Amino acid sequence: MPMKLNALPDVPRWAALAAHAVPLAVLPSGLWRLALVAGLPVTQDAGLLTMGPGETLYVVSLSVVSELLAFLTLGLVRPWGEVFPRWLPLLGGRRVNPAAATGAALAGVAGLCAIAAWGVYASYAGLGPGIPASPVQEAVLLVCYAPLAAWPPLLAAVAVAYYRRRTGRGAGRGQYGAGRPAASSWV
Repeated sequence: MPMKLNALPDVPRWAALAAHAVPLAVLPSGLWRLALVAGLPVTQDAGLLTMGPGETLYVVSLSVVSELLAFLTLGLVRPWGEVFPRWLPLLGGRRVNPAAATGAALAGVAGLCAIAAWGVYASYAGLGPGIPASPVQEAVLLVCYAPLAAWPPLLAAVAVAYYRRRTGRGAGRGQYGAGRPAASSWV
């Protein structure tokens, strides 16, 4: 029996799966950062590391904001990505511009690629404290951060599928939009 996904009826199954995979791919790195804040031995200097309130707030906020941004990918396959929810001031009930949503998603892809490139450079250059001291710490770090590599390509694929579906520019033009419920039934 196939798994039930929350997505619009005209969203390709692969796009719905990819959109739902993004928050799951981002979660382990956030949990690793929270473990760091909690003082768990995830780095060589975890026992010596005493973060000030500002650093703690930054690391926790980074985890929360990353996860919230990952959840925005679901908007590309759900009703709130086509019509703004009514509770949003000024925008509620209006249709989402497909080019604007796709542009924002692809800008996110570019930003994620830039951050990944910097992370790889910083890692090889030995920048920053907290390098794993043991093979176990290194394995935990890799297991937690490797899934982030999936975020940009998944987001890009879902964004392109969203644009094609919303503008009718994909292969199989006739199938998209057929039988779509009225926008008022989504909110």
